[in-house]
Amino acid sequence: MFSARSVRGRAACGVALAALLAAAAPSSVAMAQSSDAEAPATAPAAPAQPQGMTEYAAAVVNDEIISTYDLAQRMRLLIATTGVQPSEQTLPQIQQEALISLVDEALQFQELRRVEQEQNFSIIASDEDVDEELAEMAAGNEMTPEQFISMLQSQGVLASLREQLRAQASWQRWIQGRYGSRLRIGDDQVQAVLAQQAAQASRPQFQVSEVFIDAARVGGMDTALRGGEQLVTQMQQGAPFQAVARQFSAAPTAAAGGDAGWIGPGEMPAEVERALEQMRPGQLSQPIPVSDGVYIVYLRDKRSGAGATLVSLKQAAIGLPAGSDPSLVEATRARLMALRAQITGCDDLEAVANGQEGVVAGDLGEAEIGDLAPAFRAAAESLEVGQLSEPIRTDAGMHIVAVCGKRATGGDQPTAELVERRLFFQQLGLIARRYMRDLRNSATIETR
Repeated sequence: MFSARSVRGRAACGVALAALLAAAAPSSVAMAQSSDAEAPATAPAAPAQPQGMTEYAAAVVNDEIISTYDLAQRMRLLIATTGVQPSEQTLPQIQQEALISLVDEALQFQELRRVEQEQNFSIIASDEDVDEELAEMAAGNEMTPEQFISMLQSQGVLASLREQLRAQASWQRWIQGRYGSRLRIGDDQVQAVLAQQAAQASRPQFQVSEVFIDAARVGGMDTALRGGEQLVTQMQQGAPFQAVARQFSAAPTAAAGGDAGWIGPGEMPAEVERALEQMRPGQLSQPIPVSDGVYIVYLRDKRSGAGATLVSLKQAAIGLPAGSDPSLVEATRARLMALRAQITGCDDLEAVANGQEGVVAGDLGEAEIGDLAPAFRAAAESLEVGQLSEPIRTDAGMHIVAVCGKRATGGDQPTAELVERRLFFQQLGLIARRYMRDLRNSATIETR
């Protein structure tokens, strides 16, 4: 048993943590990072605890001790599950996040035990509940529960992960049980979102994964920004986004590895939307400051807004520099008109054209009509699928274009039920964050 008097200060804590983490394996478990990732069959053995090491209090939460051993184990869990490598730059952030999560969990368990005593019913997740959570994580890593648990034991992080999962499951159960039945999303709120999205339906939609760092939780905006920069660096070096989101994100999507799905206009802060508009699929953003924290987003895919049209084109062309003699231009036009008469459509354009000397034919792929050069755009808009254009003059040559396909872009507009569900969980997430802030503000928390 520890007491506050046994604490010997920051230096002693640092020595203990350094000893425990010095041999921490750099290879990561990267649990449940994606359905495409292959989970390792084996993991390196966890380092043995140094002989003669003394434990101290890393923090005291309402007279409840969080020991340096607890802190070191949670740090090892973060390293093992995220792929964030311990270094002089990242270790302070790993330690901070580990300590914050342990303090939050202590506050949550204290509050849950208080509620259980007052209301005489069970809230805290049982061992069987935690086993179910572990089984789901094992399935996400394409492992059996036995294989997954064996790997966690070899990393020395099983106990810490079990307590983390117990806290998460218990707290989610309590928040949703207490506030879920009271929370009402009005039809006017739903219709306002639907109207906004309909009015901006031509704007692109984004498939996004997110990490949100709550500035109030980590000690201010400057700390959140520095932490975000370090996480971006680690993800650029290979730490899986999903694993980082699970451990570091304060957004409700953290449990799903940061997956926010397809989002439309108005569903994320304006600063984030502006950043997404400049990004390409597969790109990771830099930290994006918003009013209450910092976002990091990964753009998985992007689609044009409703109302746009994609067109598939093929062409046959003859090179003809700008400024060519008018008689040569007319001769080239006549030659392409003769070729056009031999082509029946997209199926035989390349075969017919490639048999002609000086004619180059090819598939131009699919593009949004609005992105085409003006002359090509006019042809694409006026022609039906299978039709060929008249010869089109450009600075590069003379072209005939065949329209091989047209389709409308943009996904279906979200249903009222989907919008209501999103609003419900957004508001429930805000309630949970406020609840935790109130618990922190009213608690006596001493860190070492």
